[in-house]
Amino acid sequence: MANTKLPLKYIFTTGGVVSSIGKGIACASLGLLLESRGYKIAIMKMDPYINVDPGTMNPFEHGEVFVTDDGAETDLDLGHYQRFTHAKLSRRSNTTTGAIYNAVIQKERDGAYLGKTVQVIPHITDEIKNRIRALTVDEDDVDIAIIEIGGTVGDIESLPFLEALRQFRLEVGPENCCFIHVTLVPYIEAANELKTKPTQHSVRALRDIGIQPNIIICRTGISKLEKEQRQKVALFCDVPEEGIINAQDISPIYAIPLNFKEQNLDVTVLKILGLEVREGDLSEWIDIVNRMLSATEEVHIAAVGKYTGHGDAYKSINEAFVHAGIANNCKVKYEWIDSERFDPGKEKPEEVLQGYHGILIGPGFGTRGIEGKINVARFARENRIPYFGICLGMQVAVIEMARNCLGLKNAHTTEVNPQTPHPVISLLTEQKGVSSKGGTMRLGAYPCELQPDTRAYKAYAQTLIYERHRHRYEFNNAYRKDFIEKAGMIISGIHHRKFMDMEEELTEIIELKTDIHPWFCACQFHPEFKSTPLKPQPLFCAFIKSALQYKNMK
Repeated sequence: MANTKLPLKYIFTTGGVVSSIGKGIACASLGLLLESRGYKIAIMKMDPYINVDPGTMNPFEHGEVFVTDDGAETDLDLGHYQRFTHAKLSRRSNTTTGAIYNAVIQKERDGAYLGKTVQVIPHITDEIKNRIRALTVDEDDVDIAIIEIGGTVGDIESLPFLEALRQFRLEVGPENCCFIHVTLVPYIEAANELKTKPTQHSVRALRDIGIQPNIIICRTGISKLEKEQRQKVALFCDVPEEGIINAQDISPIYAIPLNFKEQNLDVTVLKILGLEVREGDLSEWIDIVNRMLSATEEVHIAAVGKYTGHGDAYKSINEAFVHAGIANNCKVKYEWIDSERFDPGKEKPEEVLQGYHGILIGPGFGTRGIEGKINVARFARENRIPYFGICLGMQVAVIEMARNCLGLKNAHTTEVNPQTPHPVISLLTEQKGVSSKGGTMRLGAYPCELQPDTRAYKAYAQTLIYERHRHRYEFNNAYRKDFIEKAGMIISGIHHRKFMDMEEELTEIIELKTDIHPWFCACQFHPEFKSTPLKPQPLFCAFIKSALQYKNMK
């Protein structure tokens, strides 16, 4: 039988008027709707900044860095893609202007252009198109590729990407492309109405580049785009009225796909692409949204971190809390608290954290706020409050126990104090001599063997797990015996590996014995990166369960 598979279809999503308009959520939601109708998707984010990747950015600058299984440090929108869809994410799923130019310059240095003048057109635009094609090169069964372009139409740095899309549409055929423009329709209180003019100007700027959107998603805040306004946008932007989608602010965010479903966004897209409108099933997704909305019990978590001034700095942790709430039929009320508040001489943890049912200490780098985190870890341990440490949150727990349980005064991590007499946290073997900061940490998914009769094993219900990492420092095994014998610590997760000619055991998860603490667990990896509403992360679920038990015992 002849192969009747249709050509690969492409959806390109751009943004207008302002940044952070919600393109990532829109792409993720559409991906979910298409998957519910039996289509396999691939999804990608193209960022216009000149950093090669976001790995070296301060979280205050760009929010969290999302890590994929294959060790790519990527934009946080990939977290949305993973939480909403089943798309396979890898380093191919995110690229930047910096990565594009870096590749082109390297080709020029290698003589690939045979002495020609290297220019934005065709060389940069060709490289962008190559990245789009490479997204699905190993996945023959992908039906639809969704490509999100970061930034805002009208920005100088976005122009090469938009020009590449214009060219790409002609190369693969207009019938195989759908352009979606996500834009802001602001509410003007004095006039008591939504204003569509910014959207009209944004679409005009896009059309000047040579791209006509097929669909416009209008972000309207809490307001609703009425029929008259939809007709106005459709008329002035040359888009059929069914292609004007109202994107109201909805809570929880997992209800957004259901809003798009009611407006037939997926049906409109499939018709534009010439694909069959198959029957869809969103029952499982509807169920989790209903469970989130109907939960009545609450648990309060203090999340202590270094980057609390940026709402997206701990985005995946925030969402993992939500998912764990779904699993425990409760609402998780979390509050991020700056660890510097608890530095020596400042506020005492007992003055601030007494009313919470659990304490999480999040990841981070550098010296700022470390002593505050150590003080919080001590407070949680001594007061038997459920404690969950992630990455640096594990390291500060180790430092605190070294100082206060083992009597190792001035114990520290060599990241903060290279001259510490007791380096209970030290540099990974392969990190010694590494000077470049970009993409050189221990990154990506690694196996972890769980020990029987531990909290970790009980949470995962299996002996071998794979979790994603992003760190340079580790627990120093020279102190393992003292921690086990004198502090009551259990090493419940271990990564066995061979490095150079050495056999090593990296400590991945630590716990305290149950007679010492009801629930004290910390991990070197980042469990939040794999949590989804349909598959909540096991350690987060166990932590929230323990917090509920602690609440009910008080």
